[in-house]
Amino acid sequence: MKKELDKIGRALRAFGRAITQPVTRPAPPEGRIPAVGLALGGGFARGVAHIGVFKVLEEENIPLRCLAGTSVGAIMGAIYASGISVREMEKIAALVRFKDFARWTLSRNGLASNDRMIPFFDKVLKVKTFEELKIPLAVVATDFVTGEPVVFRSGPLIPAIRASCAYPGIFLPVEVNGRLMVDGLLAYSVPTPPLRQMGAERVIASHLRASWVGDQGPRHVMEIIGQCFSIAQSKMCSEWQAAADVILEPDVRGFAFDDFQLAAELVRRGEEATREALPEIRSWMPAARPATSPGAAPAAATLPVK
Repeated sequence: MKKELDKIGRALRAFGRAITQPVTRPAPPEGRIPAVGLALGGGFARGVAHIGVFKVLEEENIPLRCLAGTSVGAIMGAIYASGISVREMEKIAALVRFKDFARWTLSRNGLASNDRMIPFFDKVLKVKTFEELKIPLAVVATDFVTGEPVVFRSGPLIPAIRASCAYPGIFLPVEVNGRLMVDGLLAYSVPTPPLRQMGAERVIASHLRASWVGDQGPRHVMEIIGQCFSIAQSKMCSEWQAAADVILEPDVRGFAFDDFQLAAELVRRGEEATREALPEIRSWMPAARPATSPGAAPAAATLPVK
């Protein structure tokens, strides 16, 4: 147990060092649609709120040039980038349950394995590799030994997603390419810096701020672990915030880590947060150009969804 705690400590220290590194911000575009990136944070079932973000951006014809996800954000990003519609995502979210991802196990390294993600994503995802995605995607995990960020942008999707979702203390670490990895929250709780590295000129961050415990205190060890990391994340957020132009914070207070049965309400919370930020997001889009013919009506700007 001491060795595992030491490794987590090293990961947290590496994360602390990372937040001091400068973020590269591309020059703002003039007179054209900017490259917009969307970063999706973790939050277990609360991540269903990200569907509401996609829904509103689609309705408003805001184009997404690239995506990045941590933990459940990686799940939502991969599903959307693979070509699954928002309507289909809502249907999947309404049916899925925690047991579809987790298999309880007796291990000194965690309470559950997320190996059930393999058959789940074999059925759900329309593609199997990053290269086949319709929108470029970065999936973030953390090297459990060194604490360094691991950003997946090529190769098989499912191992990367499993690594990104290996919440320390709850899920067993996942080995990918000979490296032991855990949840990307220790690297980037909301992965905005990878989007800048992918060329995003405007970055939207979807952050799921929530407490793991109520007024009565924790009910079990999962809530103790989750609340500890939630506290740590709240104190180490300067880097990802600095790389964001707009931060969405859906109101997911009061939702438990396994409240998938409340998917419809979580989607609505994501929609509400995104609509509040629309004035700023719309301001990035070029104004409609006036028609060249005298007396003709102005032409509307055409914004492709993908």
